[in-house]
Amino acid sequence: MQHTQLRPWGVGRMRPYPSTCAQPFATVAIDPVTQLGVFRDRRGQVVEMGKHGTSRGTETQPQSTNLDSRNDTDHDHDSTQD
Repeated sequence: MQHTQLRPWGVGRMRPYPSTCAQPFATVAIDPVTQLGVFRDRRGQVVEMGKHGTSRGTETQPQSTNLDSRNDTDHDHDSTQD
């Protein structure tokens, strides 16, 4: 019995990696007090990565139950973003 080598099917789908760019930071760590990411350059200096918006949402929970003890569907959603 002779084995013939087959080209893996995924090889034909491969493409070159897209070009890359240098990042302005070298390390990222979590500040234990603020729980935020702290980006540092190769010299150890903090790098400001810009402001990112935050989003906060609230949802009121149903306060009543119907006859089959399931929550009613009368609740609403609210969200704010800065």
